[in-house]
Amino acid sequence: MNLLVVGSGGREHALVWKLKQSPLVETIYCAPGNAGIGETAELVDIKSSDAHALLEFAQKNDIRLTVVGPEQPLVDGIVDLFREHRLRIFGPTRAAARLEGSKAFAKSFMHRHGIPTAQSGTFTQGQLKELQEFVHRLPAKPVVKVDGLAAGKGVVICDSAKDAIDVCHEIFETKSFGVAGERIVIEEYLEGEEASFFILTDGKSIAPLSAAQDHKRASDGDRGKNTGGMGAYAPAPIITERMRERIIAEIVEPTIEGMRNEGTPYEGCLFVGLMMTQRGPKVLEYNCRFGDPEAQVLLPLIDEDLAMLFAEIAAGSLSTTTIKQRLGPAVCVVMASGGYPGDYEIGKEIHGLELLQESSEVIVFHAGTKREGSKVVTSGGRVLGVTAVGSDGNLKRTISKAYEAVEKISFEGVHYRRDIGKKGLKYFQAKQAVS
Repeated sequence: MNLLVVGSGGREHALVWKLKQSPLVETIYCAPGNAGIGETAELVDIKSSDAHALLEFAQKNDIRLTVVGPEQPLVDGIVDLFREHRLRIFGPTRAAARLEGSKAFAKSFMHRHGIPTAQSGTFTQGQLKELQEFVHRLPAKPVVKVDGLAAGKGVVICDSAKDAIDVCHEIFETKSFGVAGERIVIEEYLEGEEASFFILTDGKSIAPLSAAQDHKRASDGDRGKNTGGMGAYAPAPIITERMRERIIAEIVEPTIEGMRNEGTPYEGCLFVGLMMTQRGPKVLEYNCRFGDPEAQVLLPLIDEDLAMLFAEIAAGSLSTTTIKQRLGPAVCVVMASGGYPGDYEIGKEIHGLELLQESSEVIVFHAGTKREGSKVVTSGGRVLGVTAVGSDGNLKRTISKAYEAVEKISFEGVHYRRDIGKKGLKYFQAKQAVS
């Protein structure tokens, strides 16, 4: 069958790479794609936001399944549009994608269904008095979040109630987030370690994937500005088998059941961002798609036909609740443009990619790249996701493989974190000390 993947980043390259391994797949198209994706799929010059043009392409090219990578098209209702025209598509409907598209909806949903999360309140510009009273009552320092999608820039951790109130005033007055900032969610800051938990679901059955840990800050030691993600590793040992069962029972199952009971069944990939607190796992956020760069470590560990799984979900009939996983682990180091996540230059030639083309242990996923003649050059902030996949469960060895590969690639201004995956090593060291 012919497939269409929507998007242009590292997540989409990982999806194309994995889907191409299916014997069911004849041709993969990707809109708009990037230089790396173009080596495996046929690139289509349509923006991921142009749902009607994507629909027309799918109709004309006998696309049997469309897979949507980024969140914005899902929140905008691309799944609804394709279904209206009886085309199969993997992802949640507009109504279900509100779990990511509206933090106010997600918080209200969690409170309705008893899903553990931070104490929170939602406010508009006309509720400043109530907002101020709420902030002063919070038991911990406040976190300010704009309601809608903000490309990872709509969250501010504040040191005091005054700081939080000032941030809210600025958001409301400058309207810097547009419609996304018309409502603000304020919640208590949660202490703990973050983890990402993923499931595939047809709205009824759930099939969990490995847990992962992302590294959001730009610099080592979780310092510097927040980014879209500077690397990830999986499986994350902070999620033990016992904890995995607890997350499924207390968070995942109530979420899927709650969405179904409210008449908006969730189908596709659900990404639950967790804070592992002393009192147990609590939901920081929902995402309605695979994470990026988590997809670059999760997908290489899936030992199943991904095209078949996605097709079953798109048809509403997932045939398994257990997805076979390789031993792993997998470690992805993001190589970024100089200055990212602030201002950065593009058009820098990338050297060394050919040195890793034949590697069986390392996959280079492209994110912000394009072709200029025979050259591959940078075209975004996050440029490459260099992923090493282990086969013996040794995280330390897999981390080393990833960085050995990173050192073979270069471009002007490149920067990357040098501690990706290291927070996972402490669990193995503690286990060895006990034994």
